[in-house]
Amino acid sequence: MKKILSIALALCMLLALGVTAFADDAPAVAMITDYGDITDQSFNQTTYEACKAFADANKLDFQYYKPASDSDEDRITSIEKAIDDGYTVIVMPGYAFGPAIQEVAPEYDDITFIALDVSEGDIGDLAKDVPANLYCAVYQEELCGYMAGYAAVKLGYTKLGFLGGMAVPAVVRYGYGFVQGCDAAAAELGLKDVEVKYAYGNQFYGDSDITAYMDTWYSAGTEVVFACGGGIFTSAGEAAAKVGGKVIGVDVDQAATIDGLYGEGITVTSAMKGLAATVESALSAILDGSFKGGKVDTLGLVSDVPAENFVQIAGSTQFSDSFTEEDYAALVAAMNAGDVKVSNDIAAEPAVTAISVDYQGNIK
Repeated sequence: MKKILSIALALCMLLALGVTAFADDAPAVAMITDYGDITDQSFNQTTYEACKAFADANKLDFQYYKPASDSDEDRITSIEKAIDDGYTVIVMPGYAFGPAIQEVAPEYDDITFIALDVSEGDIGDLAKDVPANLYCAVYQEELCGYMAGYAAVKLGYTKLGFLGGMAVPAVVRYGYGFVQGCDAAAAELGLKDVEVKYAYGNQFYGDSDITAYMDTWYSAGTEVVFACGGGIFTSAGEAAAKVGGKVIGVDVDQAATIDGLYGEGITVTSAMKGLAATVESALSAILDGSFKGGKVDTLGLVSDVPAENFVQIAGSTQFSDSFTEEDYAALVAAMNAGDVKVSNDIAAEPAVTAISVDYQGNIK
């Protein structure tokens, strides 16, 4: 009997120690993928690499989960699997997580949810009173879209195209910002021959139909296309490579990927969101106890220094004498000061004064 009591007492002590140890444990981080996987050279890969780098640097447990399909049900299943596996911080990239967040954030109020590119409109009624365990970040895509369009025209391109993925708000903001940037640069240079063709593939990946459509653009004189929507850059890249055309990447610096696939120097620039910076900032705040959820943050310019902002164009931009790194820095400073204004209105096509825009709707 004494032996049994001793074992029982020891088990109780171990359980008590276990509870104490668990309470003192550092957060365990899980990332759930959106469309595609962690090799997409876009949202998933950037978020995955940022989470993993932070976890490795801070000796945190990290794992990623890929939903079985592109459905709310499977996203929820992956989130709940991560929670069941003991992960206390869930990072989710992409607006498609909106419905899943509406279900899991209120139910698991002891779990911290970080959602990238998820807006108030994506989380429905939760936007009225965002739960304290939820932090959403959205970006001012119109600003980096503007920078990319401005840079392209300043670099000498006058026949441009915008190929969006699906016409969701973030993609439209990119596109309308791009149009405004092209227009501003053309006006400054006194150009009257700048043209922009504008279309959506109605999907976030390239295929033979969209490539054929891009072939018609490039063969008719389009010099550079802003491919804005996950893997849809493949269609622009394939078409551009046939005629010596150029491409502008999106979300992250896609130069290495696009150039690697379609030819060195094909990528003029990339319009980027600070996904990695957002991940690092949020996880750092969780680690040091300063994390404040319960909000949807709109991230954009915070500095005159381009690299310090949450929206920017890539360091791999093909700067030249007609648009130097110093010119870019001056543009960012003017935007940050409010001297250059960019509309974020997506209810109507942006007004232009110096260029022509051919809106062609959905390709598919």
